[in-house]
Amino acid sequence: MANIWLKIVKPGRSAAKWLLFLVLISIVVATYLGYFDSVRQVLDTPALTLRIGSFGFSAYTLLSSMIAIALVFWTTAIIVDTVERRISGIQSMRAANRALVLKLAQIVIYLIAFLVGLDFVGIDLTTLTVFSGAVGIGLGFGLQKIASNFISGLILLMEKSIEEGDLIELSDGTFGYIRRASARYTLVETFDSKEILVPNEDLITSRVVNWTFSNSSARIEIELGVSYDSDIDLAHDLILAAARENPRCAISPEPACFLRSFGDSSVNFTLHFWVEDVTLGRWPTQSEVMFSIWRKFKDNGIEIPFPQRDLHIKGPLSFNGSGEATPSKEG
Repeated sequence: MANIWLKIVKPGRSAAKWLLFLVLISIVVATYLGYFDSVRQVLDTPALTLRIGSFGFSAYTLLSSMIAIALVFWTTAIIVDTVERRISGIQSMRAANRALVLKLAQIVIYLIAFLVGLDFVGIDLTTLTVFSGAVGIGLGFGLQKIASNFISGLILLMEKSIEEGDLIELSDGTFGYIRRASARYTLVETFDSKEILVPNEDLITSRVVNWTFSNSSARIEIELGVSYDSDIDLAHDLILAAARENPRCAISPEPACFLRSFGDSSVNFTLHFWVEDVTLGRWPTQSEVMFSIWRKFKDNGIEIPFPQRDLHIKGPLSFNGSGEATPSKEG
């Protein structure tokens, strides 16, 4: 049912759209010229008229109102499509600004169409003030989420804090690129090609990490440990060399290696280096640097230790007939 009404309000194919538009125009013009007076005499009778209080409408009024409303919204859809093509063709304007202007234009056009449609039906616009309180309550309770997402979408477009193509990370762990921003939701495409529809309200009220907000650079951190028997100064230099030699690592800021702690089994280092474009990925560069560190350590005799435990047994052991060792009893 929703798809049917969508096709009525916003037509699809261009040929069918213009054909039906001309048909509706022809019916309206024929009605005003009096070609459907015989139809009006049959349908506009007291027997076919429904009255609710002082207000009444006949079958002819209902039919003509439906045709008028269809004509108004069909015309509006054509105007919106034309405006959308015009705005989308302005390449000098940023994508976020184009989306904002398009949404505002759609709001204004459909609001005007709604008021014109009411006038065609014959509803006095001054009577809407009686129902304004009830409509306000309905919007406040029943449509508050929809209204909140719509307003949040406009705020995001005006702030330009999140734009198409940005790499973001949400508080729930969602990590991906902004592919499309609409009135109700923002489409996020993750690295495994999942398309997640995030309500615009969540992007306003929750914490969002935008990796490309002011620049596309990002820092990568690698933690590793070397054996106490290794040359610590040489290990430090080899770790830095592995980062500096990688073509994907940024020259500024320079890579930095820090000795962080003396662990139980190793001397622990932390390597920091930057990539200039985080949208190309962090893991490939991190993997390349770690492979380079591994090869340099192997070539220079630097050992990466694994945890070890020493077992100390107090007192001598004695073996029973089954070969099991048991502590001997003294005294």
